[in-house]
Amino acid sequence: MKKTALYQRHIQAGAKMVPFAGFEMPVQYAGVKQEHLTVRSALGVFDVSHMGEFKVKGPNAAALLQHICSNDIEKLQAGKAQYNYLPNSSGGVVDDLIVYKIDADDYMLVVNASNIDKDWAWITQQNASFQAELENCSDQLSLLAIQGPKALEAMQKLTKLALDTLPFYAHQTDTFAGVEDVLIATTGYTGSGGIEIYFPNAQAEKIWDAVLAAGADLGIAPIGLAARDTLRLEMGYCLYGNEINEHTSPIAAGLGWVTKPEVLGVDQALLSQQKKTGTPQRLVAFELIDRGIPRGGYTLVDAAQNPIGVVTSGTQSPSLDKGIGLGYVTAEQATVGTEIGVMIRDKYVAATVVRLPFYKA
Repeated sequence: MKKTALYQRHIQAGAKMVPFAGFEMPVQYAGVKQEHLTVRSALGVFDVSHMGEFKVKGPNAAALLQHICSNDIEKLQAGKAQYNYLPNSSGGVVDDLIVYKIDADDYMLVVNASNIDKDWAWITQQNASFQAELENCSDQLSLLAIQGPKALEAMQKLTKLALDTLPFYAHQTDTFAGVEDVLIATTGYTGSGGIEIYFPNAQAEKIWDAVLAAGADLGIAPIGLAARDTLRLEMGYCLYGNEINEHTSPIAAGLGWVTKPEVLGVDQALLSQQKKTGTPQRLVAFELIDRGIPRGGYTLVDAAQNPIGVVTSGTQSPSLDKGIGLGYVTAEQATVGTEIGVMIRDKYVAATVVRLPFYKA
């Protein structure tokens, strides 16, 4: 198992470590609910250095990315980031990712840890006819997500960059905690605002310590992967391996908003058709009416208890104190307000299809 550069800091903080995507990662410190609510009310810091980073450069970089990415790369400006996925040429998804445009002909892709090798092979294969410059920096960079409504206020102590002037999904390279050339981005996976920062592994402990010190008076805490999952679920964000995978339609998963078939090189005809006509199944959000906790893999049924789909992600929402989930159902049952049910230990538990996000600040 790999370890991030902050492994010893997690051990010192009393983290429960678990195998995740080939790494030993902190799943929780003080407890999932407490960590979750800390991010919603104040701020927390996540070590997500297991994520992958690829650099794409050169005069053909944009053309390659336009070919393989779902969104319109030509509209991405330097200093901005863009959510994307990689269609797999058979109707599914290789991975979802964020594309950062650093400068003209200079991009960084951030991909899921479990898909680093697969993504690298796919992009390298697609690059054969473009010959862009590719570099896999995944083992060289650390990534911290500092998230929560008080994150910018706390982290402003560590940089001269005016954090509150950065628009959402923007980034700039600056000095942070005395470390030069840190990429500071207003991206995140929690729905509570904040920043994500990228820097060399050698600076990880210095920056981690500085972040915790800077946020101490505002209630900062280290946050594990379990709370990261409940936070993203309250927002309805897709998780690769749950809501999307090699076989799921990105249109069925609700990713039509980042699907631009007119400029896409992979799966263009199929995705264009699905955007026009829809798909037999659709990903929906649901809240339980009765007590219970939905889990991935549970069967979803209609009001007459006929199977209509499956739960992809579910939890007891720490913010709402009720069971929430995402899952695929037949298109006929996907309308907001429709009553459906979750079969929990062979018992029908009533639920309602709702509009995302579950959590609204």
